[in-house]
Amino acid sequence: MKGELIFGVNPVKESLQGTRGAFNLYVQNSATDHRVEKIIRLAEERGVAVHRRDKVDLTKMCASSHHQGIALEVEPFRYADFDGLMTAIDQSGKAGFILVLDAIQDPHNLGALIRSAACAGADGVLIPKDRACGVTAAAEKTSAGAVETIPVAMVTNIAQTLEVLKKRGYWVYGLDGAARHSVYQSDFSGNVVLVVGSEGEGIRPLVRKQCDVVMSIPQYGGVSSLNASVAGGIALFEVARKLRS
Repeated sequence: MKGELIFGVNPVKESLQGTRGAFNLYVQNSATDHRVEKIIRLAEERGVAVHRRDKVDLTKMCASSHHQGIALEVEPFRYADFDGLMTAIDQSGKAGFILVLDAIQDPHNLGALIRSAACAGADGVLIPKDRACGVTAAAEKTSAGAVETIPVAMVTNIAQTLEVLKKRGYWVYGLDGAARHSVYQSDFSGNVVLVVGSEGEGIRPLVRKQCDVVMSIPQYGGVSSLNASVAGGIALFEVARKLRS
């Protein structure tokens, strides 16, 4: 296999509609969904070879039964260049809005956060190179193809990157369930960075020191904390509501 395998209707469709290199499309023999037929046409238009496979073979190939009858062999995920992302934001003429993920470990949380960022109109997502999940097939599946629609850049050091962003005029907001300041009390304006920490430990101390504001999401039930992707989604749309309205 030349590259990596992504699967699921939306991830495969978004990839074929983008610029990522694609080599082979694998379709379940019994798949008759009209969405699958549209994907086959997209593949044929791009000159991608189409292969029919039994469901059990697809499940083995994808190491998952959630492939929806379709998988695509693509080149490895291409991360955006951080400097290029910043230049594009500067040239857009509007306030920047960036999601920074500090050591997210679960690819499903990563995919969900990337999708929420794309839907909320964020300009890009930053993740660390080490001690964190990268954009895997599972993350792409959970993002439902959103990884093809929003730049995701990988940086060496999150704390240092936040320092750079602050020098460029960004205000950094971190999520922490124990913070007294509410996300709904924050006046998001200008260039905004939203930092979401890892599932277990939250934002790391050095990263927290770079946050201008640390805020929480008020909770009214008996559960003590929110899932990282849910908390991030709520905060992303609160930023979007105040920043883009």
